[in-house]
Amino acid sequence: MSLGRCGEKVAHFTSVQEKPLDPKFGVKAYIRWLISKDDGAETYSMRLFRIDVGGRINGHTHPWEHEIFVIKGSMKVRIGSKWYRVSEGYFLYVPPNVEHEYVNDGNQESIFICVIPNKPTAEKKVVKC
Repeated sequence: MSLGRCGEKVAHFTSVQEKPLDPKFGVKAYIRWLISKDDGAETYSMRLFRIDVGGRINGHTHPWEHEIFVIKGSMKVRIGSKWYRVSEGYFLYVPPNVEHEYVNDGNQESIFICVIPNKPTAEKKVVKC
């Protein structure tokens, strides 16, 4: 990993430790915090998720949005009450406060980038859709 004179961070993703999600948040699911406020990024954080076959990230909500890009594999994603089938090359926007979950029911691991703001972007409330 290279931290530059201007505060930039340039690295290969494998230089960041992959950690399993807490079992209350998901099973057979892993995260790498590629860029975060700990690196000096004031506005956004970038995470790399991996979900093994049969794994999931449980339904949850929070007062910030997500921007997601699927790099590998396929999975089902629920946003509100609607399920979507996504695979390599798909992108998703998940609005704040909308319940969402991810299920890898495919035949290979799913890998996706997820960008989130470092601060809430909305008041915390329940959004049903």
